Amino acid sequence: MEKNNGGSAFPTSNYQKIVPISTGYSEGMTLRDYFAAAALQGRLADHTVDSYPDERARDAYELADAMLEARSK
Repeated sequence: MEKNNGGSAFPTSNYQKIVPISTGYSEGMTLRDYFAAAALQGRLADHTVDSYPDERARDAYELADAMLEARSK
């Protein structure tokens, strides 16, 4: 099953008109990635958390998934 990525974090209605698909560029990061980045930033600011980088990254995406889930209710 594919994860809910929340769509584009900063969508624009005319993106397809501005940048042709043939360029290979996309609309940018997903909302899930944006939420994970924000969560990771908060985790890194907490110097009392002692974990490995891969654990922090996993935690950030778990928080992002929870935020997307809460957003859908």
